[in-house]
Amino acid sequence: MTDAPESQPSLSTERHILLWLVILAVLGFLCYLLRGALTPFLVGMAVAYLLDPLADRLERAGVPRGLAALLIVASFLTAFVTVLIILVPILSAQITALVGRLPDYAVLAADAIRPLVDELKAKLARTQVQGLETIVQQHASELMGWTGQVFSRVISGGAVILSVLGVVLISPVVAFYLLRDWDRLVTRIDHLLPRRGGERIRAIFREIDQRLSAFVRGQVLVILILGAWYATGLVLIGLDFGLLLGVIAGLISIIPYVGNIVGLSIGIALAAVQFGSWHGPALVAAVFGSGQILDGYVIQPKIIGDRVGLHPVWLMFAVIAGSALLGFTGALLAVPAAAVIGVLVRSAIAQYLKSPLYLDAGPAPRSAAAEDEALPR
Repeated sequence: MTDAPESQPSLSTERHILLWLVILAVLGFLCYLLRGALTPFLVGMAVAYLLDPLADRLERAGVPRGLAALLIVASFLTAFVTVLIILVPILSAQITALVGRLPDYAVLAADAIRPLVDELKAKLARTQVQGLETIVQQHASELMGWTGQVFSRVISGGAVILSVLGVVLISPVVAFYLLRDWDRLVTRIDHLLPRRGGERIRAIFREIDQRLSAFVRGQVLVILILGAWYATGLVLIGLDFGLLLGVIAGLISIIPYVGNIVGLSIGIALAAVQFGSWHGPALVAAVFGSGQILDGYVIQPKIIGDRVGLHPVWLMFAVIAGSALLGFTGALLAVPAAAVIGVLVRSAIAQYLKSPLYLDAGPAPRSAAAEDEALPR
């Protein structure tokens, strides 16, 4: 007789879940501690992830992977630096001019609301007016203090300069090495997956990659197209600081609707001050309205499609929460984290719908005839 093979020790489902939760908690804590140093590496990872399909095409065409990675990163860096050389002087001049005009805008705003304030004072008692003035002064002082803190951090923020230099100098190196070794890294990670349930994990990772890549590459196109559309339109209608506003609105269009809403609000305010009639705000509204139509009826359905699966409200919450927790690093991590969490939640719901917890609903309800027979006669 042969002895029965010994059963191999295995972790229970609860221990698996607990282990992964601990790993995620440790990774989150490390990201929080290292949030100031992560930005260049996250940017490099994003660039490598964005350009990996191009490297695969060059490799299939016979170009060595290392040379393909070098050519791609060098071309990307050259294009990026060229755009910076063209845009930065213009945008810097517009920012300087905007800061110089802020006192004039404040005077114009005060003149515009003074009749309303005088009318309100005439309708209220003196004690009520004094109370309102006290409240306004308190909030104004708080706003000025907060604004001063922000500007002091920006002006004295040597860390910001170091972060920018880190992105410019370190990110291309990180992108090159990751792009060169991307397939090997994916293969190594695949070999580390547990043998039990590995196919299910691979399916989840494939869905994450599909949705995340569709979102990232799609939103890059959205930023470029809408940024060019807004900037060109605002410059053509003669709006002061139109180029600056269009670029900013295009950049924050990575969050659906936010770029349009912010750009429209600021643009209408600037146009009302500059033109002094309803024609200027109407032209600004036409620029951003046409941009929204372009996004909703051409870019999203024709270019991006419905593969993303990220709801705009969920995306806005993720970006705001990530920024509150980790600052700029959190904003960078918010989109991939939202995609991962969305896929995991959908997978958990699918498993729940197949589980006995959902399917086993207990004894079937009796029919109306059976209920009638059970009644006392």
